[in-house]
Amino acid sequence: MDIIEERNRQLEIDDKKYIWHPFTQMKEYLQEKPLIIEEGNGCILKDIYGNEYIDGISSLWTNVHGHRIEKLDRAIEKQLKKVSHSTLLGLSNIPAIRCAKKLIEITPEELTKVFYSDSGSTAVEIALKIAFQYQYQAEDGDPGRKKFISIINAYHGDTIGSVSVGGIDLFHATYKALLFNSLKSQSPYCYRCALGRSYPECDLECLKQTEEVINAHSHEIAALVIEPLVQGAAGILVQPPGYLKGIRELCNKYNIIMIADEVAVGFGKTGKMFACEHEDVTPDIMTLAKGISGGYLPLAATLTTKKIFDGFLGRHEEFKTFFHGHTYTGNPLACAVSLANMEFFEENKVIEKLGPKIKRLTENLEQFRPLDHVGEVRQRGIMVGIELVADRDSKESYPTEARIGNRVVMEARKQGLIIRPLGDVIVLMPPLGISMDEIDSLCEITCDSIRTVTDIA
Repeated sequence: MDIIEERNRQLEIDDKKYIWHPFTQMKEYLQEKPLIIEEGNGCILKDIYGNEYIDGISSLWTNVHGHRIEKLDRAIEKQLKKVSHSTLLGLSNIPAIRCAKKLIEITPEELTKVFYSDSGSTAVEIALKIAFQYQYQAEDGDPGRKKFISIINAYHGDTIGSVSVGGIDLFHATYKALLFNSLKSQSPYCYRCALGRSYPECDLECLKQTEEVINAHSHEIAALVIEPLVQGAAGILVQPPGYLKGIRELCNKYNIIMIADEVAVGFGKTGKMFACEHEDVTPDIMTLAKGISGGYLPLAATLTTKKIFDGFLGRHEEFKTFFHGHTYTGNPLACAVSLANMEFFEENKVIEKLGPKIKRLTENLEQFRPLDHVGEVRQRGIMVGIELVADRDSKESYPTEARIGNRVVMEARKQGLIIRPLGDVIVLMPPLGISMDEIDSLCEITCDSIRTVTDIA
């Protein structure tokens, strides 16, 4: 056995021996040969054996341009020679300032303040705490407003607060006893409408149901939190036109703080820089993460309007301070690469060039529709969810133990594609920098993998 073979063998042993993988049933994982990534370039990842794979999910929706982007690499190298970390508690640093300024320039106009953290979950947790504290202490706040309303099928992160406003039982039910109570309204899941209606004849009945919930509890709702346009972890559930704008109007009508969770949908993935832009919506609070650093380093941001920020201003003895922070808040390395990421968007006209790629992806998705076990194909920008069903006419789902989604993913891996399922919804979310040929391969491999697995099933 040569040195490389010995190294690879030991890596596989150590991976199973020491690492507890997220969202992974480890009993099953320990029986499989692990896939260990060693290199990345553009939209291609390479494992320790030299096998190449298309990164079909942007390394979990984060590497919006792909891997080893020269401008982003250089930004980290340059900052590394100055300072890697300096606390933001009572101090500041140059990259954090410049990154915040850029974020305010590119996000909806009324957002004027940036509070940094390190993940999407913490960004949402911060948004919830800000909204709650604002109601408690601001001049126009209402201390009686202590509850939050969110959407069934929502996913806002894994911390206790963000799980409390989540709505996916598979992820959240176990922790029910730990959570605070939140109000829920129906999800605009048109394929499986809980209200038994069909779009567009429904006239957005789910939005009317949301108003009913709000109207009954308006005196106690501090804020509404929503994933704008697409509920990501629920299976790429695309909201019908007008729904998001309708939510903003309800928040205005009932004087409720609107929190837009753009962690998954932000930074170009819906076809615009931010999902809220599609319906000209400005939230009171916006959360960002994932694509903010181009997938290079952990960073998140919670943006607020001046009105929200001003609710925390006061004399020291009034204790209106927002007592929240993270050790790596405003980390210079992360902020430097995030600034470079936003500059890369502008310099390379990434959003402007997305149109033809989205069109090519849309055309490729047509090959999925005739498949016997494809119930629905959902797309917004480069975000795609392909829902697999046991019976297309009845929309009957596969039994959980069939593990259809996972089997499709493993089949695609054999053919040189890395994707990840959400149950039996196959998700495609490639980097924005993907080439036309790579889009073709991405879809061809996925389609063939679905056909292979469902024919056997």
